[in-house]
Amino acid sequence: MPIRFLRVVIAWVLVLATLWVLQPYVSALWFSASAPRTVTPRADLAKSEQETIRLFREVSPSVVHVFARGKPSTTMFSDDQDNVVQSGSGIIWDVAGHVITNNHVISGTGQIGVRLTSGEFVGAHVVGAAPNYDLAVLQLERPRSALRPIAVGRSADLQVGQSTFAIGNPYGLDQTLTSGIVSALGRKLPSVTAREVKGMIQTDAPINPGNSGGPLLDSAGRLIGVNSAILSGSGASAGIGFAIPVDIVNRVAAELIRNGRVPLAGIGIVAAKQDEATSLGIDGVIILRTLPGSPAAQAGIEGVSEDGVIRDIITDANGKPVHSMEELTSILDDVGIGKELELTIDRAGQTRTVKVTVADISRLAQR
Repeated sequence: MPIRFLRVVIAWVLVLATLWVLQPYVSALWFSASAPRTVTPRADLAKSEQETIRLFREVSPSVVHVFARGKPSTTMFSDDQDNVVQSGSGIIWDVAGHVITNNHVISGTGQIGVRLTSGEFVGAHVVGAAPNYDLAVLQLERPRSALRPIAVGRSADLQVGQSTFAIGNPYGLDQTLTSGIVSALGRKLPSVTAREVKGMIQTDAPINPGNSGGPLLDSAGRLIGVNSAILSGSGASAGIGFAIPVDIVNRVAAELIRNGRVPLAGIGIVAAKQDEATSLGIDGVIILRTLPGSPAAQAGIEGVSEDGVIRDIITDANGKPVHSMEELTSILDDVGIGKELELTIDRAGQTRTVKVTVADISRLAQR
């Protein structure tokens, strides 16, 4: 009996081993999809998918690819940097051919071209730039394709958590759509000048180099911001992107189209950098010099003397402590051109208050 049982067990083991060896060949012979698979039908796209597709189809013709080439060298000893082409995104603003983009996309360049969604490549020139807001307006030169201006929304009533969509050309990849939410509101970011752009929109919609100047949209496909910057250690998207609020864009674009510049609230001073003041143990804005004929000069504010002695330090503006030039310029913007401002000045340990009228220092600089 034990011998018979052992023979049965061995026989089953041999059978199972044979099946295990043959299984891949049997599966390949009987179950391989050697003909095209039958397509499984699906229901309609989800409503959210349909709305996103509609949004992209409607807005993408309003987004262009901006190319800018560096200014040609005036010397015979030029390098390849003179021919470097930087690119970004732009937004068709009106049927007259004005395009909104970031100032940093076209700053320092000599030749500008724009590729429309039709594939047409059009030359463009700068109508005006506002470095304080990192915005610029371009004018397309005789485009043949029909232009579709973007729908403009509002940024004042945005809420954290609402959906956002970005269309642009990251890394040169045309017409790329990404999505996310409004992550935060009221952020401040420095510009290339001493001023901060206030009210910036923070979003986690992926934004990468090349998205600059492109639109940030709400779920209705309306422009709510112009994508401008990312916060990232690697230079790629880390889920923290910033857009200039459309309420600022709308105002600045109109000024640039109308006048080619944006009024700049100021009092006509050149200030020391904050880190220099900190290194000297000074809390306030050190005046290096005042512009001739400026409100500051007329109010008797003085800069550093010829022998390097610090004369005046601004410590308060309209009763608010001022620790840096960025804080002072923010107060100046809030006060507005033509309005009066009261400054507290420290001179050699003695304080006094002076009243100055905020002026358009962009005009002052042109004199």
